Amino acid sequence: MLSLRDSADSASGDNALSAFKFYYYHPSLPAAIIFIILFGLATLAHGVQMVRARTWFMVPFVIGGTFETIGYIGRALSAGQNPGPYTLGPYIIQSLVILVAPALFAASIYMQLGRVVLLMQGEHALFIHRTWLTKIFVGGDVLSFLMQSSGAGLMASGNGDSINTGKTIVVAGLLTQVVFFGLFVLAAALFHVRMEKVPTRKSLEVPWWRRHMLGLYLVSILIFVRSTVRVVEYVQGFDGFIMTHEVFLYVFDAAMMWVTVGVMSFVHPGEVARELRQGKAVRVGVGFEEVKDGVDMGRIGA
Repeated sequence: MLSLRDSADSASGDNALSAFKFYYYHPSLPAAIIFIILFGLATLAHGVQMVRARTWFMVPFVIGGTFETIGYIGRALSAGQNPGPYTLGPYIIQSLVILVAPALFAASIYMQLGRVVLLMQGEHALFIHRTWLTKIFVGGDVLSFLMQSSGAGLMASGNGDSINTGKTIVVAGLLTQVVFFGLFVLAAALFHVRMEKVPTRKSLEVPWWRRHMLGLYLVSILIFVRSTVRVVEYVQGFDGFIMTHEVFLYVFDAAMMWVTVGVMSFVHPGEVARELRQGKAVRVGVGFEEVKDGVDMGRIGA
């Protein structure tokens, strides 16, 4: 969690930061170690599941889990240092990768909906074409990721003007993420409701698709709440209540993102992928397409 004090420059009247302070508290070493272990084990499990199920669209998700693990390693390194002379390296690592990791989770979550739609032969229940749906949400996610990472990079520079510009870019990136997740939940809910009203044969054959939809809702809400809290954090400023209290990082970021990783492991997309690879005919728009082991991943919504 970035922690630089926002103060006016008395000479120029600008909003540059006169003091460069990494943390307004001493980072907790036990908390960092706990989440290194939790994210490390969960990410390892996801990697194994991804390889076994050949769900390669989950690569961004696994990278996101790796980022979370590395981020808390950075916090542990900072916690092991004496208060005051914290070094820049661990601070930049934890502030950048913890901030952008959920955007990587989001990319895989968006693509999973496209696969559920394909499996259920349910494109009629979407308000736009399935492949366009995936491209729009993944495109918005990429934009959010680039904005957050570039903003965090500027904030890590230590220059007053760059820090203020970076903060604005980070807030814009987080707001982009919040908006797209809100729209995603609405799109998923609309698909779900329409499928319940006019079920397809496939949706009746594999009723467990509802479990995957509930999983998508849960992880989307978790990331939505986390990103909303982050927006408030940056709007409050570097000396705001959220930024200066470490508990918010662990409750509204670390814990929520670990639950997100856990839910996606428990309701893993591999179940959908295996069903798609069974070689059954599925409806794609109008007509049918034979889905075999070497299915065109672009048609599934990658």
